[in-house]
Amino acid sequence: MAKIKASLESAARAALDAGEGILRLAPTWVPRSFLMPGGRLKLAREDLYALGTHRGGIDERWFASTTPAANEGAPPDEGLSYIVHEGKRALTLRDAISAFGPEMIGETMYATYKKWPVYSKFFDNLGPIPHHMHQNQEQARKVGQEGKPESYYFPPQLNWTGNNFPYTFFGLEPGTTKEDLRRCLERWDQGDNGILDLSKAYRLKPGTGWLVPPCVLHAPGSLVTYEPQWGSDVFGMYQSMVEGRRVPWELLVKDVPEKYHHDLDYIIDQLDWEKNVDEHFKAHNYLEPIVRSGGPGEGYVDRWIVYGTVNGQQLFSACELTVEPGHTVTIKDPGAYGLVVVQGCGTIGKLAVDSPNFIRFGEITQDEVFVTAKKAASGVRFKNTGTEPFVSLRYFGPDVHKNLPNVGDHARR
Repeated sequence: MAKIKASLESAARAALDAGEGILRLAPTWVPRSFLMPGGRLKLAREDLYALGTHRGGIDERWFASTTPAANEGAPPDEGLSYIVHEGKRALTLRDAISAFGPEMIGETMYATYKKWPVYSKFFDNLGPIPHHMHQNQEQARKVGQEGKPESYYFPPQLNWTGNNFPYTFFGLEPGTTKEDLRRCLERWDQGDNGILDLSKAYRLKPGTGWLVPPCVLHAPGSLVTYEPQWGSDVFGMYQSMVEGRRVPWELLVKDVPEKYHHDLDYIIDQLDWEKNVDEHFKAHNYLEPIVRSGGPGEGYVDRWIVYGTVNGQQLFSACELTVEPGHTVTIKDPGAYGLVVVQGCGTIGKLAVDSPNFIRFGEITQDEVFVTAKKAASGVRFKNTGTEPFVSLRYFGPDVHKNLPNVGDHARR
């Protein structure tokens, strides 16, 4: 065991030193057995079922993840990001943070969580996801998990088509009662349980986003979604059928203590009723980009795309950086971040990066990095080496920013 630990520490140190605090990451692909992939993540179509049809299609790519995917039949490292050193997968990001946590994610964050407590992903589906919720910390702790607040941003570069249903249902219509929802759950085995009749859909617009608290029902639409979130994979599906496909009861109670698997009162009471029937839901949760720095004539613009707090806590945030052709900018951030390039090419620090057009399963790309807290604070140099805008998305962990905007601030600027 000591030899394994020493070997991992040596590999992590070598990668950190080689990238001067910037680590290249390999793509992390995750399937979902109950969804249909949308085919816009640049993964080759013949590889969408690379893990077997029994595992489902690959409709997600996770970024800078130390969180395992909660998929039935998954290997223990599914969902974990791997660091690339000397052209090969060297070790997981989770192992590197275990070895050099204060340097990588900052002393305060490591002392508080002992891990990188967040992750982000792209999810890409042909149609909508069933109306579902994610448990809060108290509820998830009962099954040995963590709660899952999350956020959405719809990158224009990946949404050249909206696929089948570019609308998302959120919450429940004001005036909906718990008895209304109970009747839906009682109809589970009779076909479509009609829960969407109690909700409202919002048209999704590329270049905007949403903040989604735990315990709030949502049925994400078919836009490719960038999703910074807490490091958990808990959920409960409250819709019995989606696009004519059955949703098994087991997906409703996947993260419910076994003794409550058929307790409708418990299942209904998991929901934050006030937030679900909020008549001002959009005003309290909708996001539009806010310029953080740069602008016309400066050769770059850095925008907040995910911001605000969840129940008063700053849990995650994200920015979109665009560097124009022929320009270079140095960005300083007060915390570590995971980053993916969505357009163009350039350099980040000393690493060459680019956004690929076509990826085979298992291939190592040059579009994803993890920037350590130490390096982020000293400044990272972004240089556009191409002929089109060089665009990247980066997300941060909890309590990083002192000047984070609030939800709704976009309308006041």
